[in-house]
Amino acid sequence: MKVKILDTTLREGEQTPGVSFSIDAKVEIARKLDEAKVDMIEAGHPAVSQDVTEAIKRIVAERLDAEILAHSRALITDVEAALACGVDRVAIFLGITEKKLQAMKMTEEKAIETAVKSVQYARDHGAKVRFTAEDATRGNYDFIVRICRAAIEAGADRISIPDTVGITPPNKMKDLFSRLSRDLGAELDAHCHNDLGFAVASAIAAVEGGATAVHTTVNGIGERAGITPLEPFAVALKVLHNVDTVDLTKLPELSLLLEKHSGIPVSPLQPIVGENAFSHKGGVHAAAVIFDPQTYEAFPPSIVGRQREIVISKYTGKVALEDRLKRLGVALTEEELMKVLQAIKERPEVRSYRDVDLLELAEKAAGKKLEIQVPKKIEALVLVKCESNVYTTAVARRILWIRGVSKVLEISGDFDIEVLLNVETINQMNEVLENIRKIKGVTGTNTRIILKKFNNEA
Repeated sequence: MKVKILDTTLREGEQTPGVSFSIDAKVEIARKLDEAKVDMIEAGHPAVSQDVTEAIKRIVAERLDAEILAHSRALITDVEAALACGVDRVAIFLGITEKKLQAMKMTEEKAIETAVKSVQYARDHGAKVRFTAEDATRGNYDFIVRICRAAIEAGADRISIPDTVGITPPNKMKDLFSRLSRDLGAELDAHCHNDLGFAVASAIAAVEGGATAVHTTVNGIGERAGITPLEPFAVALKVLHNVDTVDLTKLPELSLLLEKHSGIPVSPLQPIVGENAFSHKGGVHAAAVIFDPQTYEAFPPSIVGRQREIVISKYTGKVALEDRLKRLGVALTEEELMKVLQAIKERPEVRSYRDVDLLELAEKAAGKKLEIQVPKKIEALVLVKCESNVYTTAVARRILWIRGVSKVLEISGDFDIEVLLNVETINQMNEVLENIRKIKGVTGTNTRIILKKFNNEA
């Protein structure tokens, strides 16, 4: 089974409310997608604006390994705009449901004529063509076959079948692609929206039914609830069917890049790239994973370049605590270990314990200063100023999702938010600051690195 990835972050992804990529950002994203070995990059719809056109031309000039596409309505003027960008392929779309045709004042025959004319024009001018039967999962099957066959005869070598409103469950998606694969005998793309949370499952089902390419975006951004996210889809295809698509180790880096340029934070619960994706907190879970990771992991985090984390909290058991301390080079007696565990249980308000916190507890339990190399971290306070008309709490919540942020406070005075950073390097600190400044409504920041900390606890 061979499945291609078409990533449309730069087209579908930029249709996410609140997202507008700069030209430089688009070029950077395209390069990273190419490094990840994405097969096709849908770079934009040039008829939208001049900056989209310029971005597509810049990406084409990069001479990437990926095939570069431009989106186009079934209009000769749109096709000409796409061709002028020098792309490898023009992706022509036309709505095919009864309601779409009525809105465009088209009969089925007129729609077929329009599709054929635009496909032929693109082919006559040297470009490959993908024809998209928009909203196909809600269309009349016989008409879908008729218009797609006409597009293929006119020169389209790929047909895209979109679940435009994300309403088709996996079983129906598999059946549809099985029928189309038989009746069209063409290369088929699946474009699945996520309105009901079906996107990844329906995309996998489409592949099982005969789709040879799936459209994705990084972090799943796009119209409304977005489309199939690249990260879980690519990993699921590998885990479930042993099908290789992109370089899976590049996914976390891509996700961070999109978080930076889109201003949309990734949830800690997001599969593959979320902060908690490989974290284990429950005592039974942690002990079992330490013994055998397969007990609570569907696949090793190393395949996407990540590591598992055992969270130390009130849920922690003896096995997980002992394992974490041993990794820090600390060997305690049974009695000392139980003292540390008891101290953790007595402070349920602490969400999780850092290594430095555990070392402090271990020293108290052992009654002596332990000779330990404590990893050096950079801590900083960042004061954030927001626009007067934004909801400060919404900004604060977005900041809290950024990797490296350990605490967020809403404050009074000249600034609106105070952020505590805890990172490994200056570069990581700068990346966190950039992500904060990218958030809509943030007008400025003031950063202060913490040199010493003093406690006065009774």
